[in-house]
Amino acid sequence: MTVVDIEPVRTSRTAISANSLVARLWNYCNVLRDDGLSTIDYVEQLSFLLFLKIAKEAYEADLSDDPMPIVPERLDWDSLVAKQGDELERHYRVVLTELGARPFTMLGTIFAKAQNKIADPAKLRRLIVDLIDKQAWQAQGVDIKGDAYEGLLAKGAEDIKTGAGQYFTPRALIHAIVDVIRPTPEDTVLDPACGTGGFLIAAHEYIRNNHLQGMSRAQVDHVAGAIRGVELVPGTARLAAMNMLLHGIGRSDGDSLITVDDALRNPPIEHASVVLANPPFGKKSSITVYGEDDKVGGRDISYTREDFRATTTNKQLNFVQHIMSALANPGRAAVVLPDNVLFEGGAGEKIRRRLLQEFDVHTLLRLPTGIFYANGVKANVLFFDKLSQRADGQPLTQTLWVYDFRVGQHFTQKAKPLRRADLDDFVASFAADDRSQRTESDRFRPFSYTELIARDKVNLDITWLKEATDSDDDALLPPSVIAAEIIEELQAALTEFTAIAEALGEAEA
Repeated sequence: MTVVDIEPVRTSRTAISANSLVARLWNYCNVLRDDGLSTIDYVEQLSFLLFLKIAKEAYEADLSDDPMPIVPERLDWDSLVAKQGDELERHYRVVLTELGARPFTMLGTIFAKAQNKIADPAKLRRLIVDLIDKQAWQAQGVDIKGDAYEGLLAKGAEDIKTGAGQYFTPRALIHAIVDVIRPTPEDTVLDPACGTGGFLIAAHEYIRNNHLQGMSRAQVDHVAGAIRGVELVPGTARLAAMNMLLHGIGRSDGDSLITVDDALRNPPIEHASVVLANPPFGKKSSITVYGEDDKVGGRDISYTREDFRATTTNKQLNFVQHIMSALANPGRAAVVLPDNVLFEGGAGEKIRRRLLQEFDVHTLLRLPTGIFYANGVKANVLFFDKLSQRADGQPLTQTLWVYDFRVGQHFTQKAKPLRRADLDDFVASFAADDRSQRTESDRFRPFSYTELIARDKVNLDITWLKEATDSDDDALLPPSVIAAEIIEELQAALTEFTAIAEALGEAEA
């Protein structure tokens, strides 16, 4: 049974906006910080509890003759609400352990190796009873509860100390990429480094919004299992699984759509017609160190795979090779990559030569700094298609179009975050309906295969626009931008204070 697409729960609880939900729940995260709970740990604990609450609401709303509970009665939400004190904390640990012992299901992915990290029973009960149980989450609909959860993940990404930002791609960028890739009900979609599932959710949303009315039953069934991700870190994989369930993707008791593994370890068993990815930045390949804390360590390692033409410890280059292997024929890919992938010599040059020869590398989007949570990241989106090789042996890449969205652009996380509208010109210039109709502009220029292959080390880090200044420092920002950033911070603080006042008022009532 799914936890979505059902009749709203009949409840007297008051519906509130996603922003308000985020403000209230985030404020409580600040309370738990005093107990040493990190942001990512807090969001993880919310994943467990929100799932149990929504599973209860879905069961209560099931109008079938013999509804089946998603979670066994002795492990369900009501079993938590009924307990308090040390008994609650002990029972919560039992719930997490037993639900995690269900491998290969979405339920098992969410609760795999789950641990209670809220040591204070009183604070655990307040989170359960006062903040979650009072809200009718299923009644809000997929978008509200999903958006609230996305908002919490975004908040977590802002917490640089926890490293959460590495799992979070700006949603405006994701939606622009999906809008030009245009997944269909016939596609299979893969993200081999899915983080919290942003690309997968956006692809599902695009298919639903653009094709739902005309989809056959066979297409609906196909889409239900055709959007999949791989994530190295178990704790992040559970966030992705929960995020997908909250957005109506997958079944809690069905096969897991998120695989916990190192995607680079082995050649792909299955191929996908669409690959969307933002592999983790950093040159070292990561290996998993499984333990109680699900920590990940990095070291210089090379992957020995028959499908890899170049041996390197640069994990972005290895992800490019993996995606080349994972693509079906025909297939299309969009991959977020740091600048070094475009110009690094040795294995980098060898991989770029193969890309241009055996794939249609048709578009490169140069991204501005300031859109990622890690400061100063210079990245790009590389779009390429897998097609049958030409009989005459000529390269599949004929022309690479480069859109420079970096020069002259300034974004910040607070005052001027990247919006989907900021990428409208790129999406229009991409001409997804017919790329032969592309036209050159100040920011969008074509480069032939002959030009590309003649560049030193096949360097694809191409630019022609000039910055007004050679400095990348924000010290030269105009006063209006600086003032706007200050206002943004004050407004965020006011929102949090408002949530505190509301919570205090409810406690006194």
